[in-house]
Amino acid sequence: MFDTVFEVIDMRSFSNLWYWIALAVLWSSTSHWVLGVPHDMIQRGRREGGQAQTDVEDLVRINSGRLLTMVDRGAPVIVGLACFWLSALAVLGFYYKIEFAQAVFMLLGPMSVVVWLSVRTCRRIAAGENLGEPLYRRLLVHRRWTQSIGMVAVFVTAMYGMWTNVNISILN
Repeated sequence: MFDTVFEVIDMRSFSNLWYWIALAVLWSSTSHWVLGVPHDMIQRGRREGGQAQTDVEDLVRINSGRLLTMVDRGAPVIVGLACFWLSALAVLGFYYKIEFAQAVFMLLGPMSVVVWLSVRTCRRIAAGENLGEPLYRRLLVHRRWTQSIGMVAVFVTAMYGMWTNVNISILN
């Protein structure tokens, strides 16, 4: 039974098309949804003002409030669990050479930086950059940082994945 499952879900992640699709979807959706607000809505709010701007400000207020409430209430537990799982994935992946753990670490490692950046941005928004042009500037800066992290993550993952695939094909 497990042989069939492992044939369908190839545990050699870097040679699996589904892994690369998941990587692309992860980073494209992460850079499109800035603190839970779609980028096109931010652009429309900035361009048109009025109700569209109010909608953006309300969504940012709601989503940043939710994130800050979660972080403020459970920060030690969240950080502890995140560090544990990232460390476990790093050790399993790079010390014990488990490719699936390497692949998951390549997804979650950079995303943890984006989460930290999101919390930092939410704190700045809550401190007063929550209306009008300062809010749009903050959201666009956050999006650019997220896109930069994503580009570096995809590049590093692609290079490491190709290196892993070449090494496996040479050894076989």
